Amino acid sequence: MTRSFVGKIQKSLSLFVPTRTALHLNEDQQEIATSIPDDVLEGHFAVLVTNGEESKRFVVKLDYLSDPAFLRLLDQAREEFGFRQKGALAVPCRPQELQKILDDPRA
Repeated sequence: MTRSFVGKIQKSLSLFVPTRTALHLNEDQQEIATSIPDDVLEGHFAVLVTNGEESKRFVVKLDYLSDPAFLRLLDQAREEFGFRQKGALAVPCRPQELQKILDDPRA
């Protein structure tokens, strides 16, 4: 189940990550590709962490899509929001939880 969720996330994120084929996009696709915020570099995606009143935006490397702790957050996001999110990926947790995952050294 997590593997199919990651596949769907990767597919949806491909709209936000410019690739070499970006030169061959139609006008609508080019508008989407050029609307990427400047701080979201190639190989990264935006994550909006929300927990009640507290929220924070992170820019995360695509490598974290294979991190078990990050995948648990994606499962929570799927349960809370489903697969039809647009824009930044919303994750229901405290900002400190995601920051801890990002700060922990990975093997």
